[in-house]
Amino acid sequence: MRKKIAAANWKMNLTLAQGEQLINDVLQAGIKLPEGHEVVFAVPFPYLMRAKALVKNYPGFYVAAQNCYSEKSGAFTGEVSAEMLQSIGVDFVVLGHSERREYFQESNAMLAKKIDLALANGLKPIFCCGEPLEIRKAETQNEYVARQLEESLYHLTAEQMQQVVIAYEPIWAIGTGLTASAAQAQDMHAYIRAQIANKYGKEIALGLTILYGGSAKPSNAGELCACPDVDGGLIGGASLVAADFTAIIGKLA
Repeated sequence: MRKKIAAANWKMNLTLAQGEQLINDVLQAGIKLPEGHEVVFAVPFPYLMRAKALVKNYPGFYVAAQNCYSEKSGAFTGEVSAEMLQSIGVDFVVLGHSERREYFQESNAMLAKKIDLALANGLKPIFCCGEPLEIRKAETQNEYVARQLEESLYHLTAEQMQQVVIAYEPIWAIGTGLTASAAQAQDMHAYIRAQIANKYGKEIALGLTILYGGSAKPSNAGELCACPDVDGGLIGGASLVAADFTAIIGKLA
């Protein structure tokens, strides 16, 4: 049975006090996570250790960094390595988010290096992929996403691939209020799973957790998570409101 995950991506939001309050509000909401269900808080770097301390005694709750650098160590002022994240007990790391690709020119090749460093340090990558609006309009989104998978993930062994979570995020639906329909989300998630099956075999593909990211909120999370190949969400804006994120957690199928 593959894991179901609700991951909160705070991006560059909230003060430490606000973040603590948000995590505590979610933890104290009385959520009973079924077996195989997980909640991940992807918080800004300065808050990682505090977030880890807050979730420590709550089974099924984990902490993610929102990025790591593509080199092991060195003279890269302001960057954070996978080894540093591992040393403070971080569980997951979000890699390849569309904002990182667009604003910081992160390439598929760079992301392959980040994936390797994350796995080498025991971090579980949440690898983001997805197409911009012009690609969707041209109806070439499958080829676009397939290239992202091939160039960033297909060098991995089957064993390594089992440690990866994929998050499909239609870029045209991030922060826009637009959301892919349940049918659109299911089609792409099924396509991604089929591509992984072609490369790594059906068993690994069936065990792969694939999240949807793109303006998911309580009003549509249930329909999205009910799709057979959608295993949860990488939640942006709605994760900044405890009641909304808690409601989404409860809708994991």
